[in-house]
Amino acid sequence: MSFSPVPAKNPAVAHVLVVDDEPLIRWSVAETLTGRGHTVAEAGNGKEALAVVKGVANRPDVVLLDYRLPDSNDLSLLAAIKRELPESPIILMTAYGSPEITSGALALGAYRVVNKPFEVHDVVTLIQEAHASVRGQ
Repeated sequence: MSFSPVPAKNPAVAHVLVVDDEPLIRWSVAETLTGRGHTVAEAGNGKEALAVVKGVANRPDVVLLDYRLPDSNDLSLLAAIKRELPESPIILMTAYGSPEITSGALALGAYRVVNKPFEVHDVVTLIQEAHASVRGQ
């Protein structure tokens, strides 16, 4: 009988949670991330996002979070996710950017605030940078 150890998780690969009520945004970000070797979970609202974040297995390394969702249109979801995943960077996306939203998000521990519309590849690069910053690289 031979022993096959479980391969170690590649530290360069991030598990990313993409939270947006627009399916096309979720799809385009997920396609680009998976094309670069990352794994992706998707959520269309705050309730789904919290279910993923509170799950026992496969908790996200990085969260890409839309500010305005069907069941959330303030920074309370960002705060709730940060409580569950204090070490995971959260990138907040918003089409309703204001200095108050940006400063509030950063005060709650957001890694960065990105205005919509955005270039998908720019956001994917930012996600990779955020993940590398947590790994200390």
